[in-house]
Amino acid sequence: MAPTPSTHSGTSSARRSRSGSPDPLAWNAGTALPYAMRTAMHLKGLVPSGVESFKAQESRALEQLKMKSTNLEKYIFLSMLRTTNINLFYRLVLHNLKEIAPIIYTPTVGQACQEYSNIYPFLAPPNVVDGLFIPLTEVDNIDEIIANYRESISEDDEPEITVITDGSRILGLGDLGMNGMGIPVGKLQLYVAAAGLNPDRCLPIVLDFGTNNPNYLGNPLYLGLQQPRPDDETFYKAANRVVQGLHSAFPNMFIQFEDFSTDHAFGLLDQWRHKALCFNDDIQGTGCVILGGFISAVEQAGIPAQDHRILFVGSGSAGVGVAKQLVDYFVIEHKIPEEKAKAMFWFVDSRGMITANRGDKLAEHKIYFARHDNGTTQCKDLAETLEYVKPTALIGLSTIYKAFNEQILTRMSQLNAQNRPIIFPLSNPETKAECSFEEAMRCTDNRVLFASGTAFPEYTIPETGEERVPGQGNNMYVFPPIGLGAVLCKPTHITDTMIYAVSKALANSLSSDERARGELYPRIERIREVAAELAAAFIHQAAKEDVAKDEKWIQLVKQSASKASVSSQSPDGMYSEAMLEEVKRFMWEPAETFEQLRASCPHQHHHPVVPHSSDE
Repeated sequence: MAPTPSTHSGTSSARRSRSGSPDPLAWNAGTALPYAMRTAMHLKGLVPSGVESFKAQESRALEQLKMKSTNLEKYIFLSMLRTTNINLFYRLVLHNLKEIAPIIYTPTVGQACQEYSNIYPFLAPPNVVDGLFIPLTEVDNIDEIIANYRESISEDDEPEITVITDGSRILGLGDLGMNGMGIPVGKLQLYVAAAGLNPDRCLPIVLDFGTNNPNYLGNPLYLGLQQPRPDDETFYKAANRVVQGLHSAFPNMFIQFEDFSTDHAFGLLDQWRHKALCFNDDIQGTGCVILGGFISAVEQAGIPAQDHRILFVGSGSAGVGVAKQLVDYFVIEHKIPEEKAKAMFWFVDSRGMITANRGDKLAEHKIYFARHDNGTTQCKDLAETLEYVKPTALIGLSTIYKAFNEQILTRMSQLNAQNRPIIFPLSNPETKAECSFEEAMRCTDNRVLFASGTAFPEYTIPETGEERVPGQGNNMYVFPPIGLGAVLCKPTHITDTMIYAVSKALANSLSSDERARGELYPRIERIREVAAELAAAFIHQAAKEDVAKDEKWIQLVKQSASKASVSSQSPDGMYSEAMLEEVKRFMWEPAETFEQLRASCPHQHHHPVVPHSSDE
């Protein structure tokens, strides 16, 4: 049965915003509640007499946000706003996305995670439920934990999407243990803001399986489990018990694995991708968004696709995931045989160029791209490998700050004098980025085709005064529409070609103005419009591959006058206009007026108050 539009697209999510509040409308409206309604709700004399518009509320909130002196203070302010007035919070985010996205997610969320135990008491009112914290010691009680969560939410608000992490590899910051909870919280805010997922039905989860970070072990202010992380056998047994419990309780819930250690990221995805509706953003999402920008870069580079030589710096789950999706692009789009396409890629890790005869035991996920054609040549670092490979594209997922130094960038420009060099420093946050946009522009005579993982400012070319906008290969372009598409059409699983279709749709989404400026990604201000297009392409591909379960969307694909033949399973990123309009109809958005808010009430709060016992 298809979800009703009200599930995903109502004008507001009116919810309980204060412990013991008698009416969710009153506390979501706040100072915009009309005087007559205040009287009826027995609020006379309990609040200031002024009645103002939502626009005035938003202006005040924005002014308060700007007064905060650090981004961490802004993060705390926005978190408290989200857990007390979610409607105002999302109005503020959607109307100021370019400015606020870097605060609620990268790069500020990295610092917030490092400080999470210290700031946790100040992120929400007391007793507000903002996700699940599942310690290793309580894994056998997962059913009880889920039952506790059910008691704290409305029957209509069963979660349809979760982001789950164990905090073992947060961004480029390493093992942050329970403090990694900031990542699921931040990701789900982007699911709502970018793709209109219903915020009442989003569930952040951290698996508190201990930490190997000495800064937290023995620290009395650390709120997580103070013990070392378990061995692999214990980890998988516990993690699988949690995922099984979640899947049994919420069988249609979309599960996103996030920021697990490399081996565990691949292991969990391999175990669950055909058993439950799941997705790993580090492996699949990163590759998807980079492929979208890479497709545009190849079109603008000035050399045939088959002549590219791509050098990756960093060989973790994200790097290998990206590379495999780029291989698929050359195979599918340019009809290059897989072995030949794979041979277009080289990798550098901490020990140099990855080869089959380097002399060390390679991790399983590195073997696919290990070179067998190097003979006796071994390159010990990036500089040597650059000279050996002579790449047309340099892609960084190393988390090594300034790994693409002036010497490397200048040499890339020299090696690609007849074409435009492709340089993608994808590590984030900024303190882990391989280079900045300004550095890449200066060292390549402004010819670089650039995409980064973190946001960089625009660059003004000194000689001409022309402003250039850096591409940001931010996963927020793709994981929200993948989640929305999955929630709507309920596929049995997510295939590689469905992810590929999203990449194609992302490349296709560039406006004529963006293409004319040589940009690789759409402007962030258009992200909601673009998300609808990408979700439509995802659903269209799922239906073509017969993995979509929701009959509504299957029939829509069959009946619509599509841009592509339904009979072909080739992932072309296309969809029908009817599909696009229907997806838009299911996207949640906050109320812009009190009348819209009132029409959507009553509704329970996404962060409900923990029930009190009768004797308290």
